[in-house]
Amino acid sequence: MQSTTKATKSPKGTTTMEHSGLICVREVKSKGRGVFASCAIKKGTIIERVPVVLVPIEDLVGGLTNPTLNKYFYHWDKKHIAVSLGYGSLYNHSFEPNARYIHGVKTLTYRALCDIDEGEEITINYNFKPDDHTPMAFLVR
Repeated sequence: MQSTTKATKSPKGTTTMEHSGLICVREVKSKGRGVFASCAIKKGTIIERVPVVLVPIEDLVGGLTNPTLNKYFYHWDKKHIAVSLGYGSLYNHSFEPNARYIHGVKTLTYRALCDIDEGEEITINYNFKPDDHTPMAFLVR
């Protein structure tokens, strides 16, 4: 049985989240860190559901072009970026991703698009839609 991130209602009606046992973080040559499958993951499985911290774009030094932070945040809406907690900011980009992310209410959910083997890197398309091949502002490796 696979362990997944769970979101359940607490007695007070707030959401409780538990971290996923399906994934781990490893160093990736020429990319930095990446998220990997700790076990085989079936297509459609929720890999991780994480909270996000919303930050007004106007509060970012350098705005959306901040050279350090723009590697780690998600464009949330016209006025905010989101910093994904959990491992959310460590998934690497691919134009042929094996997972995708879905916006929730102050959450991101990462779901397998296909079966993922144990030890395989889990990648997402930073353009949001898995089949969107709009060029990135960085070299895709």
